[in-house]
Amino acid sequence: MAEAKAKQELPEDVGSDDCLTSYTYIYSPDLLKDQVAFITGGGSGIGLRIAEVFMRHGCDTVIASRNLDKLKEAAKKLCAASGRRCLPVCIDVRQPESIVAAVDETIKQFGHIDILINNAAGNFICPASALSFNAFRTVMEIDTMGTFNTSKVVYEKWFKDHGGNIVNISATLAYRGQALQVHAGSAKAANDAMTKHLAVEWGPNGVRVNAVAPGPISGTEGFRRLGGSHMEATESFRSIPLQRAGNKTEMAHCTLFLASRASSYMTGAIMVADGGAWLTSANDVSMLLGIASSKSARL
Repeated sequence: MAEAKAKQELPEDVGSDDCLTSYTYIYSPDLLKDQVAFITGGGSGIGLRIAEVFMRHGCDTVIASRNLDKLKEAAKKLCAASGRRCLPVCIDVRQPESIVAAVDETIKQFGHIDILINNAAGNFICPASALSFNAFRTVMEIDTMGTFNTSKVVYEKWFKDHGGNIVNISATLAYRGQALQVHAGSAKAANDAMTKHLAVEWGPNGVRVNAVAPGPISGTEGFRRLGGSHMEATESFRSIPLQRAGNKTEMAHCTLFLASRASSYMTGAIMVADGGAWLTSANDVSMLLGIASSKSARL
């Protein structure tokens, strides 16, 4: 087993929200040459790594979230690492007017938009009985309404007449009714359905709509909030066929594939990238309740 693990060639990654110190290309470096990607939640975690990998493949990016200072810092890192342009814009995906302003600024600065990555999300561990009405609504508004709002604005402003690619960052939570995740699982299930509906409706306009559904991904806020460190310490990842968590660069590569001409005949697809976890991992309610209790004690 150790020998098999040693043979796995994992892409470079770092646990922090910093750019990679080295990068090995598995696709042509000009795969996204001179394209423009609009990435929500692009200032940290998976979104930041997607921006970096896209930029290393010739793409200019717009990274969007509510924290402009954090975005500006991220944009400086991304530009320095890739030599491409990165525009930080402040938006709240729950507020369509802020998205309209950001998309207008993107078109003004870059002249076009080729790719939309809907990555903005919110999540935490909580039993359904303890989940407030407001907390459930907030996650649905960010994850589901935010995905629809941003997709609709970008479609109306550019994709309707010029075509484009949308990739939604989903999750596998709803596939087996994950404990303590009714809010996020419901939101992501809705997004998976939205991916298929929009793929059907917008396909005639040259718009492809797909999704990536990550499993546990190290170096992310979600990994920290959802008990990833506890799972590593207790060797819970041994139940995953690949016996490890994924990394952010792996998710960026999946997104790159779906956003590029490499997947030119794919639309309405949900690409599961979780090491096979959704097939085998136990839905251990007792363990998850223990993680939730320990987190509450620290708050």
